[in-house]
Amino acid sequence: MATTLPPPAIVQPAPYEVSYGLVTGTVAPGTRRIVVRAGARTLADVPLRFRHFTVRVDLPSRETSVTVVAVGAGGQLSRATVRHVLGLPRASAPVLRSTHGDGRLQAQVRGLVARFPGTSCVYVASLTTGAGAAWNARAQLPAASTLKLGIAVTALTRAAGVPEAGSYLDGVLRRMLVVSDNEAANALEVWLAGSTSSGGHAVTGLMASLGLDDTEMYGGYERELAARGIPLRVDDQPRWGVGKRTSARDLAGLLRDVWLASGSLGPLRRHTPGFTPDDARYLLYLLGHVRDHGKVDRELGELPGVRVLHKAGWINAARHDNGLVFWRGGVFVVTVMTYRARGAGESSDVLAGRVARAALSRFAG
Repeated sequence: MATTLPPPAIVQPAPYEVSYGLVTGTVAPGTRRIVVRAGARTLADVPLRFRHFTVRVDLPSRETSVTVVAVGAGGQLSRATVRHVLGLPRASAPVLRSTHGDGRLQAQVRGLVARFPGTSCVYVASLTTGAGAAWNARAQLPAASTLKLGIAVTALTRAAGVPEAGSYLDGVLRRMLVVSDNEAANALEVWLAGSTSSGGHAVTGLMASLGLDDTEMYGGYERELAARGIPLRVDDQPRWGVGKRTSARDLAGLLRDVWLASGSLGPLRRHTPGFTPDDARYLLYLLGHVRDHGKVDRELGELPGVRVLHKAGWINAARHDNGLVFWRGGVFVVTVMTYRARGAGESSDVLAGRVARAALSRFAG
């Protein structure tokens, strides 16, 4: 009679995190092989010699469950399932790449911003190859809600582990990012340092520690990227007063650093050890559920196999979006910021969508 086989212990992926297809864990003695499934689909069936397993699979680019089935020497079966996993392409797993200018994409970006009736700032780069382009990427514009990403990174750096689902910190982070709630952002700044002004200083300090020094958090709400050939300069700096400010370079740099940290790489892991790879994968999971569409995802949302993780922000005169675009061949970061003193509107979203589509066409061929 076959004895009972204890279920496998899955280390990665974890619930409410993104995954690039890495499945790791341990099995009970006597296990001879494991089967990895996403939903009802079998992704791998591999023999085992040891109790630890590491398998790389191609997850679907959507929210899914990952099941590991352990098979014993006598045919016994046991299983463990992790739910709420946001699958991302294996080719988009974090890797360090130096950047370089892409002349063709640069010409496309210049053509697109030339037709925008106001000030625009663009930074776009393939994180898989390093090729990219920029326009006016260090001009400082009102940041609006885009810096809620900075608040989230700072909060997760201070937290003891990934927030448990349903906890206070998990709830306030979800409200701040998924629906861009201002009161949640202010509450997190107070949680960080006792007041919105002190919390804002903490966010500004974290950005500066990463070389992202175009940014000033400036209270509550109502090191630079390595670049050779991607023009990080100011071409058009409007006068708009004081308040939260940032640049396309800084927003793109922060999002790139979060992506790198999800693979235990980059400056966030070096300079802020409190921000763990699990924190980064959890934060990317939340960005994958933002309920604010029609911007950098404007022309990409219906394309099969394409997934956009982003955080937008806007006030009357400024409208921005900052996102990661994943497709089966890799990932790129795209940041589009716009300013019009008389009011920024849908033309800003159209520009963001066209820049993202041009970048995907260039990078994905």
